[in-house]
Amino acid sequence: MGIKVYNSLTRKKEDFVPATEGHVLMYVCGPTVYALSHIGHARSAVSFDVIYKYLKYKGLKVKYARNYTDVDDKIIKRANEEGVPANELAERYIKTFDEDMEALGVEVPDLRPKATETIKKIIEVTGTLIKKDYAYVLNGDVYYSVRLKKDYGKLSGKNIDELESGARVDVDERKKDPLDFALWKASKPNEPSWDSPWGKGRPGWHIECSAMCMEWLGDAIDIHGGGKDLIFPHHENEIAQSEAATGKTPYVKYWLHNGFVNIELEKMSKSLGNILNIRDVLKDHTSEAVRLFLLSSHYRSPIDYTKDSLKEAEAAMERFYKTAQRIGSEYPDALKIDFCVPCIEDRFQPIFEAMDDDFNAAEVIGIIFKEVNKANKIMDEAKASGKSTGLIDLSCIMFVFKEAGKFLGLFTKTPEQYYRDKNSRALMPPEEIEGLINERNDARKNKDFKRADAIRNGLLQKGIVLEDTPRGTTWSVKG
Repeated sequence: MGIKVYNSLTRKKEDFVPATEGHVLMYVCGPTVYALSHIGHARSAVSFDVIYKYLKYKGLKVKYARNYTDVDDKIIKRANEEGVPANELAERYIKTFDEDMEALGVEVPDLRPKATETIKKIIEVTGTLIKKDYAYVLNGDVYYSVRLKKDYGKLSGKNIDELESGARVDVDERKKDPLDFALWKASKPNEPSWDSPWGKGRPGWHIECSAMCMEWLGDAIDIHGGGKDLIFPHHENEIAQSEAATGKTPYVKYWLHNGFVNIELEKMSKSLGNILNIRDVLKDHTSEAVRLFLLSSHYRSPIDYTKDSLKEAEAAMERFYKTAQRIGSEYPDALKIDFCVPCIEDRFQPIFEAMDDDFNAAEVIGIIFKEVNKANKIMDEAKASGKSTGLIDLSCIMFVFKEAGKFLGLFTKTPEQYYRDKNSRALMPPEEIEGLINERNDARKNKDFKRADAIRNGLLQKGIVLEDTPRGTTWSVKG
């Protein structure tokens, strides 16, 4: 079975067949860098990171570009408010975005173009659209004539006669049509600008992505991704200007869009004041728990953040690592993956089927945790019977964890690494915790159980959970 993807353009699942066999050209809209990145940015980045990883895992050669919009109305407004150059503000938030992506285990794309690095191509494409009469000049501004593209609206399904200007489409009475959008904006005071045949100015938002895609990947690509909020007008306008400029249709073979992150059942928005920044989430939760949460619903579906959702994800990750730790302790030979050759094909087939069906990572995660339950059942039964059975099964399970982790970006740490990361969020120094554990152990030896319980409860109030095991007392931060 080959890979099938849901194509937003055709509104159906299709066989994934790249234009060039064995090679994939993939472009995903990155952030507009004027503020800290939020959990919505993380959803998109993690979703397409899994797709990128899986395509490579299946043996395809992927050239993946994710851009930075580093010149834009919002950037200029924020920079002027702070009294700093726009490029300085943009570079600041490019840096924080990159740090957040690294923290979430998002692989660095092959290409990370900036709009400001692509000005020459933007001017070239804009000039081509003017020559082809798809665009016109108004006192240094250049606008695209939407109605000249007869199939405009094919991605969003919107009827051009019913559309109204808005949503990052400049309202300007000089335009021939309210729907026409800016390709180039004439220079204004306190704005960055570049020389062009139409005078000093800067690019409009939509032309930036078309030009970056053309410059770094070519005139036609296999996959274009982004959030569902970009379908209209951004991606619709990308299609219009790119296909008009190059004469090539389709500009993109497969359009993939990830769903929204809602906060307590409400859409995340600045007007509601419910923006959840990535680094704020990572202060309280491990990166793998955040990633697990983001992948717990199919990438096209919305996902709802609640106060408990990340706690549940953290608890699930802890269950996984406790199981891996137990296997390593009770069945160390199971970590030798040579045992897995006879059974891995059957065990891994459902995972391939899920991922091949429009990259259903959520279903794969469900399969993984069924394997976690199976592993614990094998070990529990062996312990009850006093027989050391199930080695090959456990070896296969560990191999499944390892292989799925390669494209999920989960289950990739040792238990020790996971707990070190989790415990780094403790509200008190580790040496102080260890000291109290030693004091508790002494109290228990002296049968001072009241003091021992008081220490345990005191630590629990500070989010520190103790667990007494045959190997001694361990601690972790409550998820």
